[in-house]
Amino acid sequence: MKRVLLFLFFLMSFFGFSQSKITVIDETDKVPISHAKIFCGITTLGYTNSQGVLEFNTTCSNIEIEAEGHQKESAFVEKNMQVSLFKNSSKTTDIEAIVIQDKSDPRALEILKKVTRLFKENSPKSLGSYSYKSYEKVSMDIDEDSISQFNEFFNETNLFKKKRQKDSLNNVSAKNIFSKSKLFLWERAQEFLYSQKYGEKINILDNRISGLKQPIYEMIAMQQSNRDKIPNQIKQENRGLYRFFLTDTIELDGRKNFVIRFREVNYKKPDKKRKYNGAIYIDTETYGIKKIENFSKTKNDGIITSTWVFYNNKWFLSDEKVKLRMSRLAMDEDEKKKPNDKPEKKDKRHFGTYAVLTSKYFDYQSPIEQEAKDFKGYTFSVKNADGKSLDLYRTDPLTERERNTYTTIDSLGKKYNIDSKVKVLTGLINGQIRVGIVDFPVDEIVNYNLYEGFRVGLKAKLNENFNPYFSPDYYFAYGFKDEKWKYGIGLDMKTTLDKSSFFRLEYYNDVTASGEFYRRLWNFKMRMMNYGNNLNNDKYYHYRGATLSYLNDITNGLTLVFAAKRNFEEAKFDYNFRNQGAAFENFNTLFTLKYSPNSTNIMTPQGKSLIDQKYPELYFNYEQSYKILGGDFNYTRFDALFVHNFKSLLGTTGVRLYGGMVFGEAPIWKNFTMNGLASPSRDLNFNLTSYLGFATLEGGKYYNDKFIAYYFTHKLPFYLKSFGQNVSSFDFVLRGTIGDMKHPEYHDFRFKELDHLYQEVGLEWNNFLSSYFNLGLFYRVGYYTTPNFKQNFAIQFKLKLLEF
Repeated sequence: MKRVLLFLFFLMSFFGFSQSKITVIDETDKVPISHAKIFCGITTLGYTNSQGVLEFNTTCSNIEIEAEGHQKESAFVEKNMQVSLFKNSSKTTDIEAIVIQDKSDPRALEILKKVTRLFKENSPKSLGSYSYKSYEKVSMDIDEDSISQFNEFFNETNLFKKKRQKDSLNNVSAKNIFSKSKLFLWERAQEFLYSQKYGEKINILDNRISGLKQPIYEMIAMQQSNRDKIPNQIKQENRGLYRFFLTDTIELDGRKNFVIRFREVNYKKPDKKRKYNGAIYIDTETYGIKKIENFSKTKNDGIITSTWVFYNNKWFLSDEKVKLRMSRLAMDEDEKKKPNDKPEKKDKRHFGTYAVLTSKYFDYQSPIEQEAKDFKGYTFSVKNADGKSLDLYRTDPLTERERNTYTTIDSLGKKYNIDSKVKVLTGLINGQIRVGIVDFPVDEIVNYNLYEGFRVGLKAKLNENFNPYFSPDYYFAYGFKDEKWKYGIGLDMKTTLDKSSFFRLEYYNDVTASGEFYRRLWNFKMRMMNYGNNLNNDKYYHYRGATLSYLNDITNGLTLVFAAKRNFEEAKFDYNFRNQGAAFENFNTLFTLKYSPNSTNIMTPQGKSLIDQKYPELYFNYEQSYKILGGDFNYTRFDALFVHNFKSLLGTTGVRLYGGMVFGEAPIWKNFTMNGLASPSRDLNFNLTSYLGFATLEGGKYYNDKFIAYYFTHKLPFYLKSFGQNVSSFDFVLRGTIGDMKHPEYHDFRFKELDHLYQEVGLEWNNFLSSYFNLGLFYRVGYYTTPNFKQNFAIQFKLKLLEF
């Protein structure tokens, strides 16, 4: 595959064309504009004819287009271009002064406010029920007008003939890839069902991706449209990114619409401040969104268009089109010159490679018959994924070039075993590396904590390619500081393939930190965020035993787990519980609940996959120990975590509320440590982020048998330009906790109760210096503040991908 990509890149870097053609049309009427001036700098290249067409030669990479009564535009030079111009109007002239002052039109803002206020009322989800279907097509291709030029260049150039013979791609040459097929093609058909009683259900009716035999389920469940959500251009939190102007009122599909033009705020030159990025069409009667057009800064560099249709007094998404330039390819025209020719300045010609997405929505019905069986399972269900029934849903037949794409690209996928490589990449979404019948969780490979030091290990789990119902696994690990081996073995036994429902039996011999939350149902991103929780905690205990558990997804948003455990447990630090020593037998049951009603999931052959984590979420654990089967304890332990994230006019706010309580007599490791990340032995507190941790609190120092805690983060609605094209923002963070210990005398070891409010404030610099990290600066405030600045201060790093 690497050789293929290098070869294609080599081809693209030399290919080009000598002449360009531009067609100029009116944006509203879609009619050609004659006598439009095409120029580059001070050089006029020509004027369009009565068909709005001009053919020209130029060495410029960017041109300007100007026509009487229309707004000026710019475009990249390509073989074939179509540029649309907005008309000037008296209203446009009237607002130029406002544009120069860099202010939005108050009338436009009032209309947008009303659109936002009435969005739910205009949304299809305000109906009792509905259904409709969609057909989507994503492709990537070169400019089709360049194909003949490419064939001629390919056949006449000895360099490419030699390269073609050397890198024969399973009898499918690079010439065939470019001349007869697209570079990529993906089709998807879906059915959308909604009921106020049962919720939403999305059935993937069929799917096909060129080059792949097996579908990428996480990919086919992606939602990229404006369906059932407020478009980004209208969202209240994005109002500061654009300037809006009411310019006209026109009729579309027999209904009157306000026309609101908008532009991005980062145009600095005065002449550019009169240039629009797009338009929003708002129905004057219902204030529903009829259409949105969003252009790139350069007109033919990209366009996103969404259109809605008025059905049953609601606005349903009708179609969408996205066209984005992916790359600019170039060729030096003198590459064909003879070796003895005198060197001259190379004349480079360019063409573009585009990604195009088209979506069509149809077969609207409302109301519909509502039966519980039609909505069971997860949000997404895959009915078919081999592409055999796509003909039933295509709104337009495939072109010959598109049909050839499957044949050509599929042959390449087979030769270079793209399926297996893609499976490795998609496995990483769920935190595992997939190799044949074995999955290897990546978070088990290397870890660090103060007790074990560096911990290296390997966990292997046989997947559905071994057996769809039975999945054995094992792991082993070694700690370089404690110099001990740890291991475990388990077996999952599924009861159905329609959802997550399985029994699990496991045996283990391992160590873990004292007093932590259970993380049984946390997703991979949450576990990774908690990676640095024990960098400065050496209070670990050893556990050896067996567990029998059962997990069942009751609904798309509700998961329950019940487990029974029989363990031997022993503190690995100097500890004595009620003068009975540091080692005990423990028999207990654990009930775990996760409630995430708004998250999006899909069932795949590999198991349930989280497509979109949405808030709120609730995690709850109830543990009960018994003095039976050799158990030494009879305690009750609760803990809960509530997570939410919401937006307001002042920015985005994230909330984590958590706490726990222990009733009865339990060893210290069954109480709660307060998730300290700091080290008293260091001159500077530096640590990695933790999902529930405190940057300035000492690790392993505080324990309570009851506590509550909070974690607030607020993204400030201000953005700063960083290096390159990146933008930075800042989050304000406030964390706090308080608890108590009823019987500290039960525990003979050095620790403290955290019985006053502990707080720290911080500021996180997101996208720090355009890196993949966020930099956080934290300071301890309140009761536990000390005169020592270094003890109160901490620096924290977090991977940007982990987000909130």
